[in-house]
Amino acid sequence: MFPDPHRHSVKICGITRPEQAAEIFALGADAVGINLWPKSKRHMPLSVTVDSLQDVAAKNALVAVLVNPDDALLDAAISSQLFQALQLHGDETPRDVERLMQRGVNVIKALQVSDAASLPQIGEFPCTAILLDAYNPGTYGGGGHAFPWELAVRAQEMFPDKHILLSGGLNADNVRQAVQQTHPIAVDVASGVESQPGIKDLALVARFIAEARAGWLTP
Repeated sequence: MFPDPHRHSVKICGITRPEQAAEIFALGADAVGINLWPKSKRHMPLSVTVDSLQDVAAKNALVAVLVNPDDALLDAAISSQLFQALQLHGDETPRDVERLMQRGVNVIKALQVSDAASLPQIGEFPCTAILLDAYNPGTYGGGGHAFPWELAVRAQEMFPDKHILLSGGLNADNVRQAVQQTHPIAVDVASGVESQPGIKDLALVARFIAEARAGWLTP
């Protein structure tokens, strides 16, 4: 299950070359995100995922990243049985999340935060896993922008039963500090480990994973 509530995890999001999934897992990542939103510069069609990542998904955690998906895409993603979680980055409502959970789907709801006033919405969603990303209207994540990390600390204090995933502007240079400051259950990165959108720099991926783990190990 991702995120695993009993261990800290690193998710590398938004690959466009299927072969990079196995390479990233070999470097120690806990999950790889597949962006199924057609408007994303990191979009990888579900058909490509189904054709190329069956073996990888059988042994590792793939996460479907979705933005306001229609019923057809939702049903196809769920029925593919490739994904350990659906990560919703759009305008999905608490009721939308509840309906998916009633179908047995593990949901991660991504929320953009800009200030303390952004935080109460966390409590409206029934899922345990909440991904906090920078406020950047219209982009639905992946913009490489950070938000004040103290908001993640505040969110965890306000909602101790939630599992907070930290995203937004993370890279190998700052993830150790981010982890030490916020103690999230997981960190999520896309642009911070890329040579170009959707193409991961494996050296950066390896350093990001090592720095994140070091952050969790040191106070």
